[in-house]
Formats: sequence, structure tokens, C-alpha cells
Amino acid sequence: MIAPIALTSGEPAGVGLELAFKAWDQLRSDIPFFLIADPDHLPKDANFAVIASAHEAADVMDEALPVLAHRFNGAATPGTPDPANAQGVMDVIAKAVDLTLTGEASALCTAPIHKKALIDGAGFPFPGHTEYLAHLAGADRVVMMLACDELRVVPTTIHIALKDVPTALTPALLRDTILITHADLKSRFGITDPKLAVAGLNPHAGEGGAMGMEDINLIAPILAELQAAGIDIRGPMSADTMFHAAARKTYDAAICMYHDQALIPIKTLDFDRGVNVTLGLPFIRTSPDHGTAFDIAGQNIANPTSTIEALRMAAQMATPKPSA
Repeated sequence: MIAPIALTSGEPAGVGLELAFKAWDQLRSDIPFFLIADPDHLPKDANFAVIASAHEAADVMDEALPVLAHRFNGAATPGTPDPANAQGVMDVIAKAVDLTLTGEASALCTAPIHKKALIDGAGFPFPGHTEYLAHLAGADRVVMMLACDELRVVPTTIHIALKDVPTALTPALLRDTILITHADLKSRFGITDPKLAVAGLNPHAGEGGAMGMEDINLIAPILAELQAAGIDIRGPMSADTMFHAAARKTYDAAICMYHDQALIPIKTLDFDRGVNVTLGLPFIRTSPDHGTAFDIAGQNIANPTSTIEALRMAAQMATPKPSA
């Protein structure tokens, strides 16, 4: 049995807390996890048990959602984030990282945060959730993977304008993205010899330079270098032919050049079950692939599927691999 998974509260005004209870209802017999949250933020009629340490989670999991208490400075009003809670949100994430690094938790699953509330309330200095985790872990570079049963995709550049992608797409960034992905597919997913497919930047991978030279001058040399080092990698490939069923069977992950090139195919294939996985950290981190959903918070109608799948994937990644 693995150590329990730490699930952070995320933004208390969003759907994260109600999804935690729905996930517990589905997983309590299968996957041990605990929520780090302020008990005063939880519904009064919710079935939870406050625990003193992560070790107690397994003892109460069958009967109630284990909650490791962390007090916040503000109230939790569904749909209305309170900047007074910003420091609490950040501190819960830091506490979960500490528990995971010490082995008290086997993995970290994070509920969505609201960046503006964190900036307004605590001067949050990071571009996003992932960068904060990298800072806490002392990681120089991390990689975002979106995964479901049918597909794993990795965008090399992430939340930037399309016009800025060619400049941001450097040889060092592409090389590091591929190497981190390859290493974590082996160590976290138990794939002995990962097969990678790399999309081109331009339509038809540049069509021999007719639609841009980046595929020839930037991407191809990096792939040749990594092939020579023994990595099973193909490309640059035309992105419009990489994601049909037959093509997906030929690789373990697709490396894409920008956000939509990666996320459109996976969200089309399985919108509800996509999981965000951060590669390159010294611990396992997953999260549901959606935001705080303020518009439906507190109505008990939020779909828990992505949170459930994120917890399942965290447990699968934390389970020792035969090849490890």
C-alpha cells in the first residue's frame, strides 16, 4: 500500500472542495488520500474527519474524507474569491510539497487556484501554479504533460501568444523538454524504452522550408542529436497526421511546439478525463485539467471525473515499477 496522496484545497471559492468529497465517495475503497483545507470552509453536513497527520488518513478513509486542517484568514464564499485566503492557499501547497518530499505523502494532487486572488492577497510572484511548485522543489525546469488513456501530450511552449512561439522555442528548451519527458516516462510511468513523436512547428512540418525553416534548422538537429544518444524519437512530423488512432499507437507521448497543438487533440479525445501532470519535479504532481469554475461553485453540479482521474494517475505513478 502506498502512502496517502495529498490533495490541496486550491481556491476555496471554487469547485475544488466539493470535488474532493465526490472523489472520496468514488475512491475511498481504492486509493488513500487526504485533503489539506480549513474545516470551516467545508460544507456543514459534509462527511469528513480531521486528522493530526498524514499517517492517520488510511485509518479513517473508509468512513470519512480525511482532512489535515490548515486555517485560512477569510471565509469561503462559493464563486467569490477572497484575497484574504491567498496566503492560506499558498501555504497549503507548500505544506503538501513538504509532506510529499518527506515521504509522508506518496504524491501531490492539486485543486485549481485563482491567480488574480493570489496576486491581490499575497503578491503571488509566479506565472502560475506549476512555477510555484518548481520554486518550492528547487527545480530548474519542469514540463507540463496532459494525459488520458488514449494520449499523452507535452507542449514545449505553454501559455504564450502564438506570435511569440518561434522566439521562445529555443534548442535548449526543446532538448530539455524531450529529455525530461523521456526520463519521467521511464521512472514515473514504468515505460522501459519510451517512444516519442515530435510535431513540427509549421504546417506540414514546414514542407521542406516552403512554410518556414524552424523545422529544418531548429527541430531536426535536436532530434538527430537525441537519436544518436539512443532515444527512440521521430519527427518533426506534420501535426495534422499525428493524432488519429493508428498514429497514436506508435508512440508513448507526443512532443508539441505550442499550447493548442497539444491540448486540442487530447481535449477532443477525452475532455473530462484529461489529467495535468508536471514532469521534472522530485515528487509526483497531478491535477485536474480544469479551473476554479466560479460560475457553478457551490451548486454541487461540478463534474468530479478529472479530479478522480488525477488521483488515480497519481496513485499509479506512485506505485513502485518493476523496472525501477
